[in-house]
Amino acid sequence: MANGVGEGCAQLSAVADAVLYEGYLLYPYRRSSAKNRVRWQFGVLLPRNWVERDGPVTPGVSGSADSWYQRTECLLRARHADAAVRVRVRYLQLQHKQVEAADADGGHRPVESLRTADGVTHLSFEEAVPRETELVVPLAELLRGGRTAAVGAPAGAEYEPLPSGAGRTVRRRREVRAETSVVAEPLGPQLYRLRLRTENTADGADPGAPRGAVLGQALLATHTLLEGDGAEFVSLIDPPASLAEQARGCRNAFTFPVLGGAPPEPASDDGTTGPLLLSAPIILPDHPQVAPESPGDLHDAAEIDEILTLRTMLLTDEEKAEARATDPRAARILDRVETMPREVFARLHGAIRSLAPAQSPATLAAPAPAQNPATLAPAQSPAAGRPVWWQEGGDDGLSPSTDTVLVDGVPVGGGSRVRLCPRGRGADAQDMFLDGRTARVAAVLPDVDGGVHLAVTVDDDPAAELHGWYGRFHYFRPDEVAPLGGADTPGPAQPPRPQSPRPTRPADRPEEGRFDGCP
Repeated sequence: MANGVGEGCAQLSAVADAVLYEGYLLYPYRRSSAKNRVRWQFGVLLPRNWVERDGPVTPGVSGSADSWYQRTECLLRARHADAAVRVRVRYLQLQHKQVEAADADGGHRPVESLRTADGVTHLSFEEAVPRETELVVPLAELLRGGRTAAVGAPAGAEYEPLPSGAGRTVRRRREVRAETSVVAEPLGPQLYRLRLRTENTADGADPGAPRGAVLGQALLATHTLLEGDGAEFVSLIDPPASLAEQARGCRNAFTFPVLGGAPPEPASDDGTTGPLLLSAPIILPDHPQVAPESPGDLHDAAEIDEILTLRTMLLTDEEKAEARATDPRAARILDRVETMPREVFARLHGAIRSLAPAQSPATLAAPAPAQNPATLAPAQSPAAGRPVWWQEGGDDGLSPSTDTVLVDGVPVGGGSRVRLCPRGRGADAQDMFLDGRTARVAAVLPDVDGGVHLAVTVDDDPAAELHGWYGRFHYFRPDEVAPLGGADTPGPAQPPRPQSPRPTRPADRPEEGRFDGCP
């Protein structure tokens, strides 16, 4: 394996582990917390007769809804005939931890909690065991009909005595029945559509049973890692222009496939490809990464490391004792937080991504490169170039409602009408709904990274006027809009409300290349 691919596999495996335990145990990590009674929310594959008790399920692009299957479709380009695909299906199997107290007659009875002579409290709780099945399938076999393999897990029970004969802990698992099939079909020379489907094949579940009663038969946080040997995957978010139609033909259900590993250097302007792919039950960008500052898992569904670390530090001794008794992973989080060196904690604060290199006013005044049609109109730009936002007074001289930006040589600003053309990069699911619709620009907003965003309201949104009054806008880069012929002349527009001349990264345009947990 090439060193670059090996490093990419390690990086993608770290992201996959974060997906596996996304929401596994929520802060404050205690059994008594109400939100920890409603867990297992992503990529849950339950028995079909239970899921379809009220009718067939409607496929979605991510796995936040319960289903009985996941379907991944992606494009594969093979460099030679003996190419192969490595498939790793991963999930959690539910495990019930039951504490049992010893009786005088030598038997045991189940209890919710038990404090042993060493002062340690033991709690009954639901845990989970990671499961993984790996397949390596040659391309020739994929084209002959593919392969189907069992990916379930057996039932089991484990008994652990507690100190001084006080009782025991019993961990029980129900059987999980599941299978994965993978097949390929040719689309053109060296181009194939790869289709992977993972199903829960259990039967006999009571359709009237509550969700918690059937979770023991489910695959939890189900996702798939794929690696090409002599082959590469095509980004469905940003495909090469020549493969855009084939990419749109891929149909994914309850999962969202993205390229893994480090992004190519230099990045191609005509789409991206790569040897690694992660099909996850949550929406991610291509090449997702765990923040390098993050010292370990916190399992709390995209919370920020620094906030959770501080909150965990502030738990009382009683709360920490309950957390330790709830789950071994909670105990490890507490151990890491309590022993975290000052320099490690300091790295969690104030990390800034994607800052552009400092430029002189002369550089800023130079003509923009031909391939980038969007630049601040010189007549509206601050005299000394773009301000530095973290300096006092750095926003002086800006007027978001009257500043303009050149788009294809046309000044666009407050009052301009544009057509929305999102480029599809990143993981913003709203792009697919807004593509091609017309909008009116309310403001031109520079951001902390030296870029520019246009705040817009969509023309056919019945609440557009209300959104403008409140300052609730959609945000697009200048290269994601097209000026409309006969558009209004830029001029004063209703300023964003509440009035705030210091813009930040728009909330509905997530930073590309980030993964949850980043400070």
